[in-house]
Amino acid sequence: MKKLVSLLVSLGILAVMYCKIDFAKLLAAFAHADPLWLVASLGMVIPLTMFTSWRLQQLMPKRGQLGFGEANKLILMASVLNLVLPSKMGDIAKAYFMRDKGHLSGSLALSLVVFEKSCDMLSLLVWCVFGLILYPQKDLLFWSMTAGVAGTLFFGSLLLGSTGFANFFFHTTSRFAPGKIAGKLAKFQGSWNEMHGYFWASKRQFFKVVVTSVFIWFLHLLQIWMFILALKAWTPFLSNLALSPLAILAGLLPLTFAGVGTRDAALVLFYAPFFDAPTAAALGILCTGRYLLPALGGLPFVPQYLQSAARERARKKEETPVLA
Repeated sequence: MKKLVSLLVSLGILAVMYCKIDFAKLLAAFAHADPLWLVASLGMVIPLTMFTSWRLQQLMPKRGQLGFGEANKLILMASVLNLVLPSKMGDIAKAYFMRDKGHLSGSLALSLVVFEKSCDMLSLLVWCVFGLILYPQKDLLFWSMTAGVAGTLFFGSLLLGSTGFANFFFHTTSRFAPGKIAGKLAKFQGSWNEMHGYFWASKRQFFKVVVTSVFIWFLHLLQIWMFILALKAWTPFLSNLALSPLAILAGLLPLTFAGVGTRDAALVLFYAPFFDAPTAAALGILCTGRYLLPALGGLPFVPQYLQSAARERARKKEETPVLA
C-alpha cells in the first residue's frame, strides 16, 4: 500500500511539473543530445557497480570473503529490490542473502550494510558541503541548506566515529519513542555497536572503505555532470558538486517512488540559473535511468536469490522440532 501511495505521489508531482514545461522542448533536448556523451554517461553505471562491488568485498571479513562476481550480483539484486521495497529495504535484503549463503552471521551482515549505507550518505554530504561552500550564487536559502547539510554531516560523523555518542543518541531517542519503535531502536543499536567494534578494530580497513566511498560518490556526481554535457547544456563542475547532491537528497525523502518527482522538481529548481526547465526535466529522466539500468541488470539474479531464500526457510522449518 505504501508503494502505491508513493507511486501516486510521484505521478502527481510529475503531472504538475510537466504541465508547466514545454513538452516539445523536452523531446528536443533528447533529440539534440550528443550520442557519444549520452552513451558514455549512461555507461558509467558499469564502473560504479564494479567499484561498489569491490567495496563490498573490502567490507567482508576474511572468513566470509565474497567473490567479485557474487558481490556484483548482490549489488544488482539490491538495486532491483530497492525499486519495489520501501525505504531502501533492498540493502537489508542484501544482508539477509549474505547471511543465507553462509558468508557471515546475520547481525554482522546487517552491521556491514548499515556501515556501507552510512558511508554512502556521509560521502554524499561531504561533496555537497564542499560544493555549497564554493558555490558562488548563495542566497539565504543556500546558506540555510549549507548549514543544514554541514550539521547533518557533523552529526553523522559523530555517530559513525564515536561509540559513546552513538549510545547516548540511541538511549535518548528510545526514551521518547513509542514502544514498538523503541524496540527497533534497541535492536538497531546492537547492530550499530557491533559495526563499531568490527570496523574500528582495523583502522586501515575503515579508512580504505571511507576513501573508496568518497571516490564512488565523486563518480556518481561526475556522471550527472556528464548527463548535462550530453544534453549540450552547461554547469560549472564545482556548482554541480553542490546542486546534484541536493537533488539526490530530495529524492531520498520517503514520499515518492524511487525518488521520482521530488528529485526531478529539485533539478528544475536548482539548475534554473544554468539552463531551462525542459533541459532540467530531461536531466531528471536521465538521473532516473541511473537507478533503472542497474535494476534491469539485476533482474536475472532475483529468482536465484529468492529460490535460495525459500530453500533456506524450508530447511530451517524441517530442522525445527515439532512438540507433541
